Amino acid sequence: MTGRREFLIAAGALPLAAARELPSEASVRIEEICRVPSYCEGVVFDREGFAYISWGRFISRIGPDGKPANWAETGAPNGHKILADGTHLVCDASQHAVLHLDANGKVLGKAASECDGKPLRGPNDLTLDPKGGFYFTDPGGSGKDKPIGTIHHVDRGGKVTLCASGLAFPNGIVLRPGGKKLLAGESQHNRILEFGVRSPGSLSPQRVFCELPAKGPGQIDNQPDGICLDAAGNLYVAHYGMRQVQVVSPKGAVIRRYPGGNLTTSNVAFGGEAMDTVYITGAIGIEGKDQGGFFRLRLPGVRGLKILPAR
Repeated sequence: MTGRREFLIAAGALPLAAARELPSEASVRIEEICRVPSYCEGVVFDREGFAYISWGRFISRIGPDGKPANWAETGAPNGHKILADGTHLVCDASQHAVLHLDANGKVLGKAASECDGKPLRGPNDLTLDPKGGFYFTDPGGSGKDKPIGTIHHVDRGGKVTLCASGLAFPNGIVLRPGGKKLLAGESQHNRILEFGVRSPGSLSPQRVFCELPAKGPGQIDNQPDGICLDAAGNLYVAHYGMRQVQVVSPKGAVIRRYPGGNLTTSNVAFGGEAMDTVYITGAIGIEGKDQGGFFRLRLPGVRGLKILPAR
């Protein structure tokens, strides 16, 4: 998991290999890297290629040897991104905030804790924007019967804006290159939503980008969780309860259903020197009962997309 190339792909610099057909489901093999004591999520990579995953109260860092070591303790860490200066943003529902940590895991403060004078309920995941801000989901207390989930934007100066509301557990979130389209999973409706971005923090009304497959034999749920993009614009969805990663084309069609390793698949991110490997978190079985698993899925000919954070 070493190398720096994963941080060198920006909008407008897509490799030719991105146009090649995705590997078939039958041709790929899921590989287990390590396990942690409980359900994990929030996978992200730093400039040196170290992986970070969130589980329980902790964030662990994983090096090339595949062994996890505790890096920070925040309470209930989840979605995680690393900024250009090497500091970290981490969603933490227990602190009702997006936390700002230094490169050694020390909490520097809260990057977001309220909006319009109201405390956040439970931030879940986030994505960086090219203007130096970020978007995050807050599903705290929401569901089909109580659609109070929200999406927020935080600008470079720290101003928090409400962008979307009325959602049934908004979860994984990603901004497409160029910053004009925002995608977010709405877990309890088993779908991906798309928002046009008028300007940072100002979104057009939502539309359904993709309805995802329903659970079948051997599967216990069907809720989209973490998401990421490849350089061809395909969306990779950690499908909680399905033991799968769904791949959705730029037009919104499910085109691959890759193995996820974990039954309760929670998050996905591209990494590795060639950026052709998807790393996957979750729990081997039931969340809260089974160990967390960290897996990888090599996809020859595919290149993951990572948007460089603004400096």
